[in-house]
Amino acid sequence: METSLQEQLKGWRQQLHRNPETGFEEVQTSEYVAKILKTLRYEVHRNIGGTGLVANLKVGDGKRVIGLRAEMDALNITENAPNRPYASCTPGKMHACGHDGHMAMILGAAQLLSERRNFDGTVRIIFQPAEEHGRGAKAMIADGLFERFPVDAIFGAHNMPGMPAGSFSTRAGGIMASEDNFVIHIKGVGTHAARPHMGVDPIVIASQIVLGLQTIISRNLDPSLSAVISCTEVITDGLRNVIPSNVVIKGDTRSYSPDVQRLLSTRMREVSEGVCRMHGVECDFEYTHEFVPTVNTPELVEVAVTAAANVAGAKNVDANVAPMMISEDFGAFLQVVPGNFIFIGNGIATDKGGIPLHNAQYDFNDDILSVGSQYFAELARLALLER
Repeated sequence: METSLQEQLKGWRQQLHRNPETGFEEVQTSEYVAKILKTLRYEVHRNIGGTGLVANLKVGDGKRVIGLRAEMDALNITENAPNRPYASCTPGKMHACGHDGHMAMILGAAQLLSERRNFDGTVRIIFQPAEEHGRGAKAMIADGLFERFPVDAIFGAHNMPGMPAGSFSTRAGGIMASEDNFVIHIKGVGTHAARPHMGVDPIVIASQIVLGLQTIISRNLDPSLSAVISCTEVITDGLRNVIPSNVVIKGDTRSYSPDVQRLLSTRMREVSEGVCRMHGVECDFEYTHEFVPTVNTPELVEVAVTAAANVAGAKNVDANVAPMMISEDFGAFLQVVPGNFIFIGNGIATDKGGIPLHNAQYDFNDDILSVGSQYFAELARLALLER
């Protein structure tokens, strides 16, 4: 059965990889997984929070209910894998984060649970849209996800390049950070590049702001706390021989507590507006909250660790991994119901799972599909035991 399951999982995963869809546009993806779940005799409910779906399977008379969640969306990245036989067929879009693999693993778990029927209670398979921009979980919650389909606990996972293939890592408490986005619009005075004294150069001002923002972490934040400020885009309306009138700086911050978020927002605004005032120009500062931190429920971490050890061996499970500054909107679910999020190693070699997430050459490692499916199936069995 193991060989046939692995081939089935690869077929699902590679088909999903060929046909990526981005946030809230996962119409064909949702249809594809719904058809599979119906063949597995799950009761399927569509169009929750947009393209999201929930599939239910009840066995026995147990009252407990748990959710297993996978994300459906891809990224607006052009795949750079000309020799990959299952490369994206959609120009400008690809599964560069492994959500195709997560879906296949959850489908595999759904199949195992349907075949084994070795649990007592209800399993809800949750396929979520629009994770990449932090809106899908909130959309499903706002659409009554947990009122219509209540759960006692919810579980998710993400592959992690750089971790040994098929290994597991989790921790109690905060495991992934919040993400806040910022936009700083500097309104200078454009002029000919040969006559800079006739204008006010917003590129120079922007450069001072970027450097000034880097001092916030090192000089305003308690060194025992974690945070990151990253300026990721600088956009101007200038030309080779034209000093621009406008510069826009975009980026994000990562942290773990509301107090740190407030500090970053306040100091970034003060630095940006202060530098602009010094040069006599206007500054528009915008700061928005996109992802909340992902905070695991301690008693459910124990269940997840036991399930992972049962399928992968205790030596391949880290129960106290260091928190990471990446963000995941699974955290929004954990603000409403208890649960656990775990990392599954995608591989350490660049030719087999080690290429970073969000890279145009990234690929999910099919070798970990089976262990991932086995993990979720075992997790469901354990989580549904009466406590």
